[in-house]
Amino acid sequence: MGEAYVHPEVLVSADWVEAHQNDPKVRIVESDEDVLLYDMGHVPGAVKIDWQGDLQDQLIRDYIDAEKFAEICSRSGISNDTTVVFYGDKSNWWACYAFWAFKLFGHKDCRIMNGGRKLWVDQNRTQTKDVPKYPATEYKVAGADESAIRIFRDAVLEHSKAGKALLDVRSPKEFTGEKLHMEDYPQEGSLRGGHIPGAVSVPWSRAVNEDGTFKSVEELKAIYEGEVGLKSTDDVVAYCRIGERSSLTWFVLTYLLGYPKVRNYDGSWCEWGNLVRAPIAKGA
Repeated sequence: MGEAYVHPEVLVSADWVEAHQNDPKVRIVESDEDVLLYDMGHVPGAVKIDWQGDLQDQLIRDYIDAEKFAEICSRSGISNDTTVVFYGDKSNWWACYAFWAFKLFGHKDCRIMNGGRKLWVDQNRTQTKDVPKYPATEYKVAGADESAIRIFRDAVLEHSKAGKALLDVRSPKEFTGEKLHMEDYPQEGSLRGGHIPGAVSVPWSRAVNEDGTFKSVEELKAIYEGEVGLKSTDDVVAYCRIGERSSLTWFVLTYLLGYPKVRNYDGSWCEWGNLVRAPIAKGA
């Protein structure tokens, strides 16, 4: 971490989390791809929020409504002024996804524990199987300008046609169209492989170190600005398969590099790869 970050308070260390485990103004949230991990052991005091079962509407492909979001916050002991710190597996993929979802509903103070679950475990920090119970709150959804951080397919098409910055953060073989999914993952319904025309391949994994922590600002700028040619004034759209990996890239560009206009296309390739007449490109 360090003072070089534009928003240093948003990325907190494991030490910081350990020091605030019993702080009533802080709520620690674990959000994983593997929903069984929390039950195997978690940061003491942490609650579990399932990115799919809790945050996703079970009938339509969208997020839950404001009323259900307020219920989740209430049962988790989260008030409007609570500092919510997210962490999880996969170098914080799903933690960033939950962070992004909370921002869609206008929660003000959201943070990410640098290194996520992996670093916490690797450092042999205390874990527990105890599930905490917090007094219910009266959470009121503040609301936010969804269009500031989220974009839909028609707007993505216009973005692509205009030649604006478009980042495909999937693996290289997904980008070229050789694969329809990540290695060792199930095929999730895309009929075609490839990428959105004009997109540049910048795999999400390039933004993190082997221990799960984020790379330094200097290293990140070398990738996104030195190699890709992004500028902080660019209108940037990131996408992946279902929006989870691209939420991590959105977090990096928005909070670690301070880009003011970055949007996540959570429809991503599962939607685009099935759209009738949607243009695609193949190869590098």
